[in-house]
Amino acid sequence: MDTAARTLRVGIVGYGGAGRGIHARLVREAGHVVTAVVVRSPERRASAQEDWPGVHLHDDLESLLADRDAYDVVVVASPSALHADHATALARAGVPVVVDKPLALGAVASAAVVATAEEAGTPLTVFQNRRWDPEQLTLRSVLDRGELGRVHTFERRWERWRPVPQQRWKENDLVGGGLLLDLGPHLVDSATQLFGRVTGVWAELRSHTTPTEDDVFLVLHHEPDGDGNAVVSRLWAGSVVGAPGPRTRVLGTAGAYVVTTFENDASPFEVFDDAAPDGTLGWVTRGREREPVAQAPGGHADFYRAVAAWVLDGGPVPVDPRDAVRTAEVLDAARRSARDGCLVAV
Repeated sequence: MDTAARTLRVGIVGYGGAGRGIHARLVREAGHVVTAVVVRSPERRASAQEDWPGVHLHDDLESLLADRDAYDVVVVASPSALHADHATALARAGVPVVVDKPLALGAVASAAVVATAEEAGTPLTVFQNRRWDPEQLTLRSVLDRGELGRVHTFERRWERWRPVPQQRWKENDLVGGGLLLDLGPHLVDSATQLFGRVTGVWAELRSHTTPTEDDVFLVLHHEPDGDGNAVVSRLWAGSVVGAPGPRTRVLGTAGAYVVTTFENDASPFEVFDDAAPDGTLGWVTRGREREPVAQAPGGHADFYRAVAAWVLDGGPVPVDPRDAVRTAEVLDAARRSARDGCLVAV
């Protein structure tokens, strides 16, 4: 049967900014339906019922597991510190599971979750939706065409101006909070998908307005290719950035690829005076010469289309969970580097 004609029934653990604002929205965009939610807040319960009439509401994971006929897959969108416990319980129960990033708080815990799923024979994947980001897909097409020559530097910034932090666990929880675990998995996964395994990390982590880090800078040394060429990735995540830099800048011997906007929000410091033409995303630049790049097709909802094919028809796993373990190894090394002030091997 064609997966596109079938409806994937999705359970979600947590219905806050991630569960409702990201996962449920993309599930709907992909043409599927949320049928069960673990949520306790009266306001969020009301939101779930309004969004998905007839949805099964549960106070805890145990109640959700007892309602097994209500869903095909469960998304773990709870606070990061609970991801490993929730994913492990679902894997042991044989429920296909999507875990929002990070898979766990560190590499050891991440590997343990993957091992549990493998031992139980339970399908497990991780929500690295940025692999389906039009910006990432367009950059991939530029690289595949060889327009930049030999790439030597990859830069990506996830910067925002938020001088007054939000009052939520991501900003305040010393266990599981902070930008390294919030945005770091996206940044590192993007770099490794494009330029391969990381062999060394140098990092700076600072806290300006929150108990957890709100200013992250990572330098990743990638494994050399067969010709001995190695890319260096420089990655930023910041919440107190009044002048955001270029979202993406990739430097090669034959040119550069530059993106100055992020999800249709223009930076106040555009590299060029006029916007790129419709249907394009970013520029290939060579000094003062520039040309717009056609935007590659795709979007974040494609992740859930891939989940449907994976769960309903036995298709390929959307994201290999072992990739999340390797990302966690890089982030663990970043913490050691920031603590010791030196380059740390991965």
